[in-house]
Amino acid sequence: MALHSMRKARGCWGFIRELHKGPEAAPVPQKDSTKRVFSGIQPTGIPHLGNYLGAIESWVRLQDEYGSVLYSIVDLHSITVPQDPAILRQSTLDMTAALLACGINPEKSILFQQSQVSEHTQLSWILACMVRLPRLQHLHQWKAKTAKQNHDGTAGLLTYPVLQAADVLLYKSTHVPVGEDQVQHMELVRDLAQSFNKKYGEFFPVPESILTSMKKVKSLRDPSVKMSKSDPDKLATIRITDSPEVIMQKFRKAVTDFTSEVTYDPAGRGGVSNMVAIHAAVTGLSVQEVVRSSRGIDTARYKLVVADAVIEKFAPIKSEIERLQMDKEHLEKVLQVGSAKAKELAYPVCQEVKKLVGFL
Repeated sequence: MALHSMRKARGCWGFIRELHKGPEAAPVPQKDSTKRVFSGIQPTGIPHLGNYLGAIESWVRLQDEYGSVLYSIVDLHSITVPQDPAILRQSTLDMTAALLACGINPEKSILFQQSQVSEHTQLSWILACMVRLPRLQHLHQWKAKTAKQNHDGTAGLLTYPVLQAADVLLYKSTHVPVGEDQVQHMELVRDLAQSFNKKYGEFFPVPESILTSMKKVKSLRDPSVKMSKSDPDKLATIRITDSPEVIMQKFRKAVTDFTSEVTYDPAGRGGVSNMVAIHAAVTGLSVQEVVRSSRGIDTARYKLVVADAVIEKFAPIKSEIERLQMDKEHLEKVLQVGSAKAKELAYPVCQEVKKLVGFL
């Protein structure tokens, strides 16, 4: 569906290929061996457009910039809401396939399953005993999520930011890629690191946030909220394995406004601005370039242009996910090897924490 000649969409593997083009390619950045990156993603099956642009795409880039990188499929976090065990197991494998297809390379980073490294929960308990209840109750996400549950959230939901802190500190991570909605939780991570160091001596690095360049991708049906898999409107969210026909249908139904011109004004034209931001992100163009190149195209036709760019971006990733899903044994092996590597790093840190606290 070649609707627009300006498209420069590339698959996730395109970035890796460019590093090997030859003498004209930009030099591969030198990794900083003194820094360690940690980030996690819940096993919600196949990621959506927002997951990809907001996190996964930057994860691929960070593999080549930092000497030590860990990415965890955080299944412990996922059970803060009810889960079907069989679906959770399959969703973990599906997320593994998706991350590999997008360019996460187990030779460059450690990709592992959180629940297979027991030190996460051990450190979480120690940190939970250092944070006051009101601090957790005042976190924005606790308020928002319990409001949806008639203010009947579980203890796990309340304390999962402490587990997040344990995830990061367990590996003495120095940098954490986060979106805007996680900034408050990163403040808690930093505060807990400082509190532990003050009580027991300098031990944990105080990690810094790496804010992703892509802002929240908005719902196609309600641009006032972010794109979410839990959105009851199935037309609101683009999954990276959606067929071209489904992607085109969802963009056709996307909410814009009654002005035909393509402009970027997030405050005044949320729907159209969401289209422009998505278009810029998947093509590698700037917002200004997208707007300038879209002059003379009305918003109805422009939605199809964006859809076409998204389809082209995800086509090779979709194909690779489907191939990997057919090899369950390989996916399980990737997680087993990654979890063993993570355990090697986590065990001595947790043992030292136990000594400092007085358990050993």
